[in-house]
Amino acid sequence: MMTERIGFIGLGIMGKPMVRNLVKAGFEVVAHSRTRASVDEMVAESAAMIAADSPRAVAEQTKTIITMLPDSSDVRDVVFGDNGLIGAMGAGHLLIDMSTIAPATAIEVAEAVKVKGAAALDAPVSGGDKGAIAGTLSIMVGGEASDVERAMPLFEAMGKTIVHVGGVGAGQIVKACNQVVVALNYAAVSEALVLGSKAGVDPTKIVQVLGGGLANSRVLEMRGPTMIEHNFEPGFRVNLHRKDLAIALFTGRETGVPLPMTSLVSQFYDAVGVAGGGELDHSALLTLFEEMANHTVAAES
Repeated sequence: MMTERIGFIGLGIMGKPMVRNLVKAGFEVVAHSRTRASVDEMVAESAAMIAADSPRAVAEQTKTIITMLPDSSDVRDVVFGDNGLIGAMGAGHLLIDMSTIAPATAIEVAEAVKVKGAAALDAPVSGGDKGAIAGTLSIMVGGEASDVERAMPLFEAMGKTIVHVGGVGAGQIVKACNQVVVALNYAAVSEALVLGSKAGVDPTKIVQVLGGGLANSRVLEMRGPTMIEHNFEPGFRVNLHRKDLAIALFTGRETGVPLPMTSLVSQFYDAVGVAGGGELDHSALLTLFEEMANHTVAAES
């Protein structure tokens, strides 16, 4: 049986481990990224990796293409820009955009590739770099059912919870909902850690107890201990979460849904970003609450 060849564009914190899991599952990958060194690194790792000089070159060599990019503008550049995907797409092509972008951009891209006889899915993910490495991402997919079925072996190589949530753009709407919940969780965990710590309780004990009750969350499980350690090595950056909350707020305005808590936490994230923490992990929201309380959370030695 021939090895299926797919395209992948965007080898960042998330993209690299996602590609590694695709290769592990038996796929051959034609890769392109803005930073050529990232492509060269992956090609050196595996004989199943092939470098491409442009998005168009990826589409010329593959029929199924995954993009994992930072923002709507990056997706538009890859699809519509010079040597973009659209120039080489036609009947039989499937574009799977796993970036987190505006729903309107997902719809624009899907409509453009449809004109060429191709198809598109918006399939953003949740789970951060740890989920990408473990192949346990949650994937929310918008698009036609037949295209989702075609993409399912790829999704299964990268994720654990895979849900077809609706038509084109629906994946991005669900991702906006996800990012609202995650942001509010980080704010709640930050407040709790600062409150308990300043009141004299070891924050490691706080995480231990909260993790065993109704207050438990994936945020608390995955980032509670690293927040106490002030390890803000990015799995998902503050600036990216700022972008995602802006998408959620815009979607709320478009649909007539007030998002007062999201608006507030978005301002908190803006404050961290403006203060120079934009490239830190989004759990660095803790530092803002520490500053407001004039207290640094620290485990007992």
